[in-house]
Amino acid sequence: MVLVQAGKLQEFIKSVLLKAGVRNDVAEYVTEGLVQTSLRGVDSHGIRLLPHYINGVKGGRINPNPNYKFKQTSSSTGLLDADHTFGHAAGMEATKRAIELAHEAGTGHIAIYNSTHFGAAAYYALEIAKHDMVGMCFTNTDALVKTYAGKRPFLGNNPICFAAPCKEEEPFCLDMATSIVTFNKIRQLRDEKIPAPAGVGANKDGVETTDPNEITMLLPVGGYKGYGLSMVVEILCGLFTGMPYGPHIPKMFEAPMSAKRFLGQFIIAIKIDCFQDKEIFKERLSAMMKELRNEPALDKGIPVQVAGDPEKMNCEERMRKGIPLKPSEYEAFKKISKEYGIQFN
Repeated sequence: MVLVQAGKLQEFIKSVLLKAGVRNDVAEYVTEGLVQTSLRGVDSHGIRLLPHYINGVKGGRINPNPNYKFKQTSSSTGLLDADHTFGHAAGMEATKRAIELAHEAGTGHIAIYNSTHFGAAAYYALEIAKHDMVGMCFTNTDALVKTYAGKRPFLGNNPICFAAPCKEEEPFCLDMATSIVTFNKIRQLRDEKIPAPAGVGANKDGVETTDPNEITMLLPVGGYKGYGLSMVVEILCGLFTGMPYGPHIPKMFEAPMSAKRFLGQFIIAIKIDCFQDKEIFKERLSAMMKELRNEPALDKGIPVQVAGDPEKMNCEERMRKGIPLKPSEYEAFKKISKEYGIQFN
């Protein structure tokens, strides 16, 4: 592992994106989203995806200079045409509009269409929580999750994220896919030549396997429950946005880099003061989290945690020590450094 300070990575990634022709505001959001995600330890959706996104710009899949079109459809709802730009930029553009609507109407709901992969959903929900609101966000993906009792994937492992502010610590944040692991994680295991855990993936015939090279589909979390949640997210992100769903979405890695993905996303901001005094809410949430953490542990070596605790600990450690890059990732960054004439070490 090579440890690189977050600040240096942020400077490098933004410089590369600008050199690749990405507009400044778009590059800022992409950089922030990637570095924040890696700091939180969600490496599958962090800085390691930079080469993929650069190839998306080169191939024409990702528009580096979007012309957003926003239509407010009621006091608390709106539609955002992302013009096929980076999902990070489209997601944050929608997030800011959701916050604005929530300040006026109590809630803000933005459906995003013509978008691309937006990385970790926590990036947007946490931004909403910083404004003393509850944030929720969702995205659809290409067909990845094995249909319950079926042999093929139909729905994506459509992420669900919920964040809420609390007193004296970073917000509570649950960011989960509807599969047990993401396909980016399977790709990591392939690169590292490590078997997948049992019960996370299946081969082309729908049979469970631990060989990451044979895994072509993911298993839903909680069986039929995760499968059902995937459908809920698809309704919000595919049907509300008018975008394709499941098997009709071009695949992230397998489809040509010239193919637009037409992803849909859905962002919600809820103003806490519409229900409870926000300071009391934050105090009570903090108290509940502390009480949960103090519950007796089954194994003394494994503490009881709250959703988001591992990410908070990762962030604290990586801010001090740096973000780890695997040798293959480090070499990929060095290659980009050479291509764009931007120093990286």
